[in-house]
Amino acid sequence: MMAEDTVAGWITFLSQERRASAATVAAYQHDLSRALAFLTEHLGGPPDLAAMGRLSVADLRAWLAHESTAPGKARSNSTPDARTRTRARRLSALRAFYRYLNQRHGIENTAASLLQMPRTKRRLPRPLDADTARAAPSEIAELGHTPMARARDVALFTLLYGAGLRIAEALALDIGDLARHGTGILRIRGKGGRERLVPLLPAVSDALRDWCTRHPNPQPDAPLFPGVRGGRLQPAIAQRAMREWRALSGLGGHVTPHALRHSFATHLMENGADLRSIQELLGHVSLSTTQTYTLADEKRLLKVWSDAHPRAHGARDANASPGAGTGEHGT
Repeated sequence: MMAEDTVAGWITFLSQERRASAATVAAYQHDLSRALAFLTEHLGGPPDLAAMGRLSVADLRAWLAHESTAPGKARSNSTPDARTRTRARRLSALRAFYRYLNQRHGIENTAASLLQMPRTKRRLPRPLDADTARAAPSEIAELGHTPMARARDVALFTLLYGAGLRIAEALALDIGDLARHGTGILRIRGKGGRERLVPLLPAVSDALRDWCTRHPNPQPDAPLFPGVRGGRLQPAIAQRAMREWRALSGLGGHVTPHALRHSFATHLMENGADLRSIQELLGHVSLSTTQTYTLADEKRLLKVWSDAHPRAHGARDANASPGAGTGEHGT
């Protein structure tokens, strides 16, 4: 059997059994297609499963090296960190494919696992401030082109900030999901098919209830957030609405629907919520993922200290004014 013939089964495995996101599946499929195209040229013909089992670390390094030097506008314009992340994703895709070949076709090859995963910088969450996050739903909705879109967007963006959902999780909801566990609770299916219960604040429940009274097709199996043609709203539409709002508001490119999830977690932590509770609310598998919000808050506190505390400017003032600060004591 040729390696190419197993790709469709691998994609089904990723999406249905591993519950990988559509974006991850698409990226992995793209990376594997490039890998197989390179190996076809590298080996002098399309690789079969036996050839995949014989590939060495050197063969796989040759592919990664080829990708790092391949011409392309997107690659040349990307930052070093972005290129490192792309390399890490390609290696992850190859490792996932080899795990599948081992489980389903008995092909065992440790070459991919022996390659060192590139070390990427941890990206700290960039939340909105509380006032901006609270105002976002109504201000975004004002830009809607129809009364239906405006009412829908108030509910959608209130839910994202008020419950910390990913945009894909919110758009996957049906109307019936609101009543399935009583008022004030949602069961969310997140990454990897993992489920969690999310309590709803009264303001969020009120926004959803108001939207349901205006919903064009209030049937239990209808999408909670439909597009103009009645189908499920696409993430790109919600992202575009927020992009238009941030441009008019003079906000940075980090202000996305996912930034509302960051804001939910950060504002909870700032007001005393413990990390374990935030982990459960966000649906993180690992506490280390949730601890990123601690690092972001430390960075924010250091900036507040640097901007506001008189002693934070001591060294700079001393450099600017000879003799300044002499005779000072204390810590």
